[in-house]
Amino acid sequence: MAQEKEYTGTITIGSTTPTYDLESEPENFKSYDTISEELIRETTKQFTGEISQIPPAHSAIKIGGKRVYELARQGKEVKIEPRQVTIKEFEIVKIELPSIYFKVVCTTGTYIRSLAFDFGNALGCGGHLSSLCRTRIGSFKNDEALTIDGFEKQFREANPIS
Repeated sequence: MAQEKEYTGTITIGSTTPTYDLESEPENFKSYDTISEELIRETTKQFTGEISQIPPAHSAIKIGGKRVYELARQGKEVKIEPRQVTIKEFEIVKIELPSIYFKVVCTTGTYIRSLAFDFGNALGCGGHLSSLCRTRIGSFKNDEALTIDGFEKQFREANPIS
C-alpha cells in the first residue's frame, strides 16, 4: 500500500460536488468559457512536487474513532488537517472542455478527488473528479494484470490434477 501510485482519469470543470466526485450531484455551476489550454497546463505546476492537501470530508480517515464519511453523511462538520503528499507527475493528456483528461503519479495518501477539487478552484471555476482508474501501484501495472479466467488457467497449468 505504501508504494507509488499512478492514475488516469477525468476532471470536469465548471461545478463542484460535496464528495469531490460523482458520488454526489454537481452544484455551484460556474462558467469555464475563459479557461484556456495554456491556463490548464500552467495550473498543473501548482500541484506538482510536495503539496499540502486536505482530504475530502467523505473519506475513510478516522477522527475520534469514527470514519469521517460517516460524520459527513450525518451532516456533522469535521475539521480535517492538511497532509503533505507528493505529486511526482501531473500530465494533461487531453482537453475537451468541460472534461480534462489526466495522468498522475503520486505517493500514498494522495486523494485524487481533492486534487480535482483543488485544481478546479485554482482555475477559478470549480471542478470534480468524474472518472478514475488506478493504472499502477509500485511495479504492478493494470496492463500486465490477469483476468480471473487467465489466473485460473495459469493455476491449472502449474498444478495439474494427477
